[in-house]
Amino acid sequence: MNKTLQVHFALFIVSFIYGATFIIAKEVMPVYIKPYGFIVIRVWGAALLFILMSKVSGGVSQPIEKKDYKLLFLSAVTGVGANMLLFFQGLSLTTPIKAAVEMVCTPLFVALLAFWVLKEKVTVLKIGGLILGLSGAVFMILWPDFSLSGGTVLGDIYVILNAIIYAYYLIIAKPLIQKYQAIHIVKWTFILGAVLVFPFGITDILKVDWLHIPYSIWIAIIFVIVCTTFLTYLLNGWALKYVNSSVVGAYIYLQPVLASIIAIALGKDEITLQKFIFAAMIFAGVYLVSLRPKVAVAN
Repeated sequence: MNKTLQVHFALFIVSFIYGATFIIAKEVMPVYIKPYGFIVIRVWGAALLFILMSKVSGGVSQPIEKKDYKLLFLSAVTGVGANMLLFFQGLSLTTPIKAAVEMVCTPLFVALLAFWVLKEKVTVLKIGGLILGLSGAVFMILWPDFSLSGGTVLGDIYVILNAIIYAYYLIIAKPLIQKYQAIHIVKWTFILGAVLVFPFGITDILKVDWLHIPYSIWIAIIFVIVCTTFLTYLLNGWALKYVNSSVVGAYIYLQPVLASIIAIALGKDEITLQKFIFAAMIFAGVYLVSLRPKVAVAN
């Protein structure tokens, strides 16, 4: 298998794991472990795995320059701390399919932040895509009664906020990944993230009835630590060495498809016409935002 196929296969595995996580994580929380407590377990477990991986890989540890400390800390806040806390809290309060579709808004927020932070050129297509995609997200959140008192509204808002923060992480983390070894940056991001999430989840951890957690839930917890967190970060970091971040980001579109297939197959969720229409609006908006203007060629 050539390198290109290896990269795309790795990215497909990442999407499949993320798609499955929307269903698997909800089996754990909030019944057995509250969301913030689950995040502490997830981040601390993954941090230990990354430290171990860094030791056994035999690579030379690169000292991080002082001027990059702020960026590394921001990466920990946006890529681990706030991002994961909001996502699991939101996922515990909404449905797997809605959460998966709402996460597709990430490229929309990347484009929006690129206009603001990177001063990228604003085009009519991008503005139209943002309006269409974000409208789809708003309808997805407020349906069916278009009020803020719906059963999943708060969870949907958390997931959208997570998408915004993760979009910012994608913009600020790329220079660090390019400058240092991916495993080195991810390791320190999770070490800092472990410290950040601890105060939020320690109370939930102390309330867990560990002796009465079923084996199936233990398997789900291990899956989230090893596969959803450790393996996906390794595979994404490795893929970024060979392809642009836009290629890695494009695989996010597979997640709601895979999550929907898994959720429906297991009877955990259903697709309605309204969900399909709002999802189509989001996908169309992302497509318009991703279009690049044609460059005129002189005769």
